Amino acid sequence: MQMRKYMHGVTLMELMIVVVIIGILTAIAFPNYREFVARAKRAEAKAALLKLATSQEKFYLQNSRFGSLAELGYSSDQTETGAYTLTVAANPSWAVNFRAQATYNVADNEGTKCLWFRIDGGATKTSYPYTDCWTRKN
Repeated sequence: MQMRKYMHGVTLMELMIVVVIIGILTAIAFPNYREFVARAKRAEAKAALLKLATSQEKFYLQNSRFGSLAELGYSSDQTETGAYTLTVAANPSWAVNFRAQATYNVADNEGTKCLWFRIDGGATKTSYPYTDCWTRKN
């Protein structure tokens, strides 16, 4: 009787091919993922500032002055993920009356793109170091 011997398992060459394919996919996917996360953080900061500006306007209508973060009902000065710190300054002598800012507080490359966003009572939106952070897609 003839016995057939079947090979079980994978060869080292097949394993190396799989490792190379995974490496290539990772090299493509990881930078895209990091950029997606950075865009999400920027969107979070912009949304937080727009909400804060709306809260300032509501507070002003009720109190005839602009308020601090605590007066506006903010329990923390951080955005939801903690990537940006919110600050607000009110000054009745300013023509725009208040200025709110979200500052990036993590040490990575994102800080070189959009370090802070600012909005004021006149709905003027500024950012640093790039001036198009409010409108840029990436």
